[in-house]
Amino acid sequence: MDVLLLIKAAIMGIVEGLTEFLPISSTGHLILAGALLDFHGEREKVFEIAIQTGAILAVILVYWQRIRHTVVTLPRSRDSQRFAVNVLLAFLPAVVLGLLFGKAIKENLFTPLVVATTFIIGGFVILWAERRPQSQTRVASVDDMRWLDAVKVGLVQCMAMVPGTSRSGATIIGGMLLGLSRKAATDFSFFLAIPTLIGAGVYSLYKARDVLSWADLPMFLVGLVFAFLSAWLCVRWLLRFISSNSFVPFAWYRIGFGLLILLTHYMGWIVWSE
Repeated sequence: MDVLLLIKAAIMGIVEGLTEFLPISSTGHLILAGALLDFHGEREKVFEIAIQTGAILAVILVYWQRIRHTVVTLPRSRDSQRFAVNVLLAFLPAVVLGLLFGKAIKENLFTPLVVATTFIIGGFVILWAERRPQSQTRVASVDDMRWLDAVKVGLVQCMAMVPGTSRSGATIIGGMLLGLSRKAATDFSFFLAIPTLIGAGVYSLYKARDVLSWADLPMFLVGLVFAFLSAWLCVRWLLRFISSNSFVPFAWYRIGFGLLILLTHYMGWIVWSE
């Protein structure tokens, strides 16, 4: 057993868990961590997607009461049925557009300039969203969302296919711009992440079934466990944070990280194009 490889897997899992649900793009941070740890290759790329499943298990745990209630009352509750349909409707655009354009996006848009630009632009979008009047908020909780709100959030989520955008950032900030409260946008982003990230992880493992072997199982298990633990801490912290704070600190962090990408790329310190 390669102990050093397991340590790298644990660090990558922690990075994934801490960044997946914050509006700062886990992809950019995983690239940086992978470059610093010399953790890259076809197997490692699959690993980075697969361990998202560990992070999403943390969301399921945090929201277990709501998820359980929805499943148990689904046959007879109109509210539960509406909520489940909203999540499904928001999930479908990413499936369709991902299958149609995912490969082309990876081949053409995964460049340092694109990643840095989306980090910086995303930061300014957050600043703009947080400065809008609260009077423009019309959806206080996920239970108040209409099917059209869900479809719009689902379409916004597709923007995260562009590297550096951040899935959580697109859905949370996009939801706020569409009239959702900060709490409603964050909650729905987490619920929408469940089918999205599990689907991406399973699909990635299926496509890479010829690349992987049973010898890789310890590395994947370590990454999943640490992604779960760090994501659980992060989600609980974020829900407390947004109750009395805005996303402005994340905006400035994104701008700074985008500038860091440009600096490290042009200095030749990090190979961001991988």
